[in-house]
Amino acid sequence: MTIRLKKDATPKQIKEALDKIKPSTGQPLDVSRFSGKIKWGQDAVEYQRELRGE
Repeated sequence: MTIRLKKDATPKQIKEALDKIKPSTGQPLDVSRFSGKIKWGQDAVEYQRELRGE
């Protein structure tokens, strides 16, 4: 999330902008459930060499 503030924003304005942000849901993202899902039919290094023309 991005918060845009003017250069001359007062500490009160900064605090109000930060308070508007919704707190997290409390559940951390479990990235391990996404690991290994893409089935790549080619070796990654071979693919890089092919793209670079090596």
